[in-house]
Amino acid sequence: MVRHIVFWKLKEEACGNTKLENAKIIKEKLEALQGKIPGIIDMQVGINENGGEYDAALISTFESMDALKSYDSHPEHLKVREFVKTVRESRASVDFNI
Repeated sequence: MVRHIVFWKLKEEACGNTKLENAKIIKEKLEALQGKIPGIIDMQVGINENGGEYDAALISTFESMDALKSYDSHPEHLKVREFVKTVRESRASVDFNI
């Protein structure tokens, strides 16, 4: 199994929404991918309520590195990625075997 963790720093305003509104949209869109894309075991998005450098985080588990690669190029994920790119300032990620 592979753990895939992503952190986003969001723009104060983007796409006509506040940072918090966009974080909620990201959460809804990403968590909806579970069950639509093969290989996802678990997917959870948290919205930071304690300040800090990042505003939201994705913690997900995939069956394998191949499953993660398939997810990364899946059309449904690419739609979400395009939205996230328009509302984020920066991104950090890590992938590791568990």
